[in-house]
Amino acid sequence: MSLDESLQIYIMESRDLLEQMEEALLTLEQNPQDEEKINAIFRAAHTIKGSAGLFGLDFIISFTHVAESVLHKVRNGEITIDESLVALLLEVGDFIGKLIDHVAESKTPDADTQAVSDALISRLNVYLSAESDMVPAAEHAATEVAAMTTVDEAESIERVETDCWHVSLRFGVNTFRSGMDPFSFIRYMKTIGTIAHLETMQQGFPALEEMDAESCYLGFEISYQTDADKLAIESIFDFVRDDCEIHILPPHSKISHYIDLIEKLSNEDLKLGEILVKCGTLTPNELESSLQQQATQQAMDKEPIGQTLVNQHMVQPDVVNAALEKQKQVKETKNSESNFIRIDANKLDELINLVGELIIAGAGATLVANKTANSEMTEATSTISTLVEQVRDSALALRMVQIGSTFSRFNRVVRDVSKELGKEIRLEISGEETELDKTVVEKISDPLTHLVRNSMDHGIESAEARLAKGKSAYGTLKLNAFHDSGSIVIEVSDDGAGLNRDKILAKAIEKGLVSAEQSLSDGDIYNLIFEAGFSTADAVSNLSGRGVGMDVVRRNIQALRGTINIQSQPGLGTTMRIRLPLTLAIIDGFLVNVAESAYVIPLDMVVECIELSTADYEASISDQRDFINLRGEVLPYLKLRDEFECKGAPPARQNIVVLQYAEQKIGLVVDKLIGEFQTVIKPLGKMFEHVKGIGGFTILGSGSVALVLDVPRMMQLANIGKNKEQEVVGVN
Repeated sequence: MSLDESLQIYIMESRDLLEQMEEALLTLEQNPQDEEKINAIFRAAHTIKGSAGLFGLDFIISFTHVAESVLHKVRNGEITIDESLVALLLEVGDFIGKLIDHVAESKTPDADTQAVSDALISRLNVYLSAESDMVPAAEHAATEVAAMTTVDEAESIERVETDCWHVSLRFGVNTFRSGMDPFSFIRYMKTIGTIAHLETMQQGFPALEEMDAESCYLGFEISYQTDADKLAIESIFDFVRDDCEIHILPPHSKISHYIDLIEKLSNEDLKLGEILVKCGTLTPNELESSLQQQATQQAMDKEPIGQTLVNQHMVQPDVVNAALEKQKQVKETKNSESNFIRIDANKLDELINLVGELIIAGAGATLVANKTANSEMTEATSTISTLVEQVRDSALALRMVQIGSTFSRFNRVVRDVSKELGKEIRLEISGEETELDKTVVEKISDPLTHLVRNSMDHGIESAEARLAKGKSAYGTLKLNAFHDSGSIVIEVSDDGAGLNRDKILAKAIEKGLVSAEQSLSDGDIYNLIFEAGFSTADAVSNLSGRGVGMDVVRRNIQALRGTINIQSQPGLGTTMRIRLPLTLAIIDGFLVNVAESAYVIPLDMVVECIELSTADYEASISDQRDFINLRGEVLPYLKLRDEFECKGAPPARQNIVVLQYAEQKIGLVVDKLIGEFQTVIKPLGKMFEHVKGIGGFTILGSGSVALVLDVPRMMQLANIGKNKEQEVVGVN
């Protein structure tokens, strides 16, 4: 892998880590005691800083190091998480994101960027220099260890908080008989270090009349200063290890050193004991001894090796917890790596295009096979068509992503905007596992952002206004997604004041969008807010009031072959409902003919096909009637011949294709039904992109072009609405 490729991977992974960091911080703001989130934030910052060192990104390393130091104090319980610290860390995450952008653009930070960095570092240093009011986590760990020992031992173990090693020795009764002098070991210890303090333990001494002169009852608690590592200290007692009880605890400064070493270990799948040995906090002899002791325990009473090591005072609880966390992190990474690989989006798009061309070529081969009437060729092309369909489904599945990642970004938006507005607003998310095409996800983010901000600004009232109406002081904003009839529906709902029907209508009349004599349904009036330049805001703010945005929202959604409609109840709230196709690339279509032209209708919207009766056809001409009675249900329809101004007389028999989109139905009158057809949707050129009712085109197996019908726009052309249904409800 080249350096450029490695750097691109670093950039992508850093951005993913920053998203996780932001999500964890927003959760932590509501639940400051969530240790898992605290560890996740620290790991994200640590990984970004550590990986930056591989590429010499000193400006990222120096800044992130300060943030990491603050997070380390948070993790150790020395700094309390509060709203102001969360706000600062969110700013830190945003700034790291900007530094990552500089890397992506091959830019170095300028003077303005450096000024922002210095300001943030100054604010972070306030936390680093402040005295903590909380008990450090290391003291808690020492307390836990002390609780498992005698009183005299607890007093000696507390000395671990100094910069001395603590060596606890209990010589075996046969030490003298083996020709060993306990004090010779003490003298040897002085050759590689300094004994700062020594206490002789008397608990093992029997009564004078019971004492055996050849037996050893000596025990020592020693504070030991040395630059040697644990293995070197342990080797001093190699000759008496089998007959002695020896515990070696590192100084407090070493504990953080061991934890840092554990975090820097490679993502190798190691057992807990192997991790502790690798970082130097445990020796191989100590591990073997603990494993032997664990093996002697009954199955029901067998405790984890980590607990055994802590109980034997071989390893501090903090170090064991760090090793367990490293194991968990490695396992999650391995699972992620085994299940996912990163693919360049352009390569994926190229694959979809090739699959589309394969579908067109396959349709051509099928057409030729049918013309030749060769049964073997027909069977072969049928098999190929089945396989192509499976390849198509698999390729499209690669493009499907969950909308949850898009939804989760709005936690930050809601937090920041609610503080700017001085409102308390809570976000509720559901349906985050709903999947749709990645292209749709990318293009729907901006319209959703505008709708969310609009609901918070215009929809949800202030706390005082809500309390006066008998509502809760905080407002609720909901994001929901679900599949429905081959489409994806995204809802943005709030429990605010709802839309003011009369105010919207008055503003529309004032702007000349509608006349005062027009009779409009509530839905038609609400949809006026999507007109260009329309706004009912009394004042212009940073968020709204300029009449720019809602028309762009509708235009962007329509560009995705989608629709948006509004449901609102005064005093109860508003729901903006967006309906989008699952994919923009390849669909199953239903092919029809009108005059000499072919048209494709999305198959998942087709309900049934019926013949247009002679009576209904004649009524449509004589009475200008554009609806039929479909088993007691009024079904409006459009004649595609009339809509597209086709020349020539219609055939004697015409058919109606019954379509359903959302909760509405429409019939399309066509000349001929051809059948199902795999459709590769291609966009229209700029010259034709404003043609009503057409969403794109496809190429048939014969090489001719078929237009893809935009069903939502067709329904608008048919003028379907409640008023229309009420007028014709008595039709027989």
